[in-house]
Amino acid sequence: MNKQIILKKRPKGLPDKDTWELQSNPIPEPGEGEVLVQHHYISLDPAMRGWINEGKSYIEPVAVGDVMRSGSIGKVIQSNNHPKFKEGDFITGWGGVQQYTVTNGENWHKVDPNLAPLPMYIGTLGMPGMTAYFGILEVGKIKEGDVVLVSGAAGAVGSIVGQIAKIKGCKVIGIAGGEKKCKYVKEELGFDGVIDYKSEELHAAIKRECPKGIDVYYDNVGGDILDAALARLRMHARVVICGAISQYNNKENVKGPSNYLSLLVNRATMQGMVVMDYAKDYGKAAKEMGGWLAQGKLKSKEDIYEGIENFHDTFLRLFSGDKMGKLVLKVIED
Repeated sequence: MNKQIILKKRPKGLPDKDTWELQSNPIPEPGEGEVLVQHHYISLDPAMRGWINEGKSYIEPVAVGDVMRSGSIGKVIQSNNHPKFKEGDFITGWGGVQQYTVTNGENWHKVDPNLAPLPMYIGTLGMPGMTAYFGILEVGKIKEGDVVLVSGAAGAVGSIVGQIAKIKGCKVIGIAGGEKKCKYVKEELGFDGVIDYKSEELHAAIKRECPKGIDVYYDNVGGDILDAALARLRMHARVVICGAISQYNNKENVKGPSNYLSLLVNRATMQGMVVMDYAKDYGKAAKEMGGWLAQGKLKSKEDIYEGIENFHDTFLRLFSGDKMGKLVLKVIED
């Protein structure tokens, strides 16, 4: 049987256990030109919270009654004359939160488990890594000597953003929550400075770490932290809007920035970033980041939990902050 997480209702605020339902259904059969994939790992990302809301967004919402959307990686266990994938291949794509899926292979990619651990292909070498790479290089347009401030610095995207900025010769300051995460950002990832938003006054801390202001702010959280960063922008600064995890579970309207006039005063720009816009260049990014990983310039951290039946509790770790690096759920049963 195929264990699946099915969306049962659209939540208001933080999703409760009744938002999804664990179902067991027959394993599907691949049709002509299709493959059957046995999932090993599922990617858990903050964007998933937005995908279950109704309303206009950059992607269609998950329909009530459908398998929960997610990135995945697994092994082809049956190929019905597929032109690209054969039995035994490991491939990654949008397989959803389930143990098996059938696909025609569109938007799926073959990976080599001998070159990197499978979870890394849905982390640093997957969507979060691509988001970091194109967000900071293409949207942030960093250059050597820039002062870069990154929120969510211990997370899957923020940790990679900061490391790429360091590789490119920037001064990098991270914002994270709690002593453990701040120590990880500073000592393991090599950021130049760190701000603990849980124990420090944001405006004073940003001024301390960025005394001459901010050239690039990479925002993963929104809310008060975005507002505080806007107040310290330098002339021609760039603000990358990647996410707003502090706002995803609001029951009222999203809190917008009150310091937005700083964009005008400093002739700065604020631009949204959606990783799918750069799909044609994923290969180039993966090759360069793979090189950095091999050289020890880039560190990757996956926080792995087990059991598809634990999806809800594991998903909530995205919002409690009880995780480090990329959150991954192992769904294959040993």
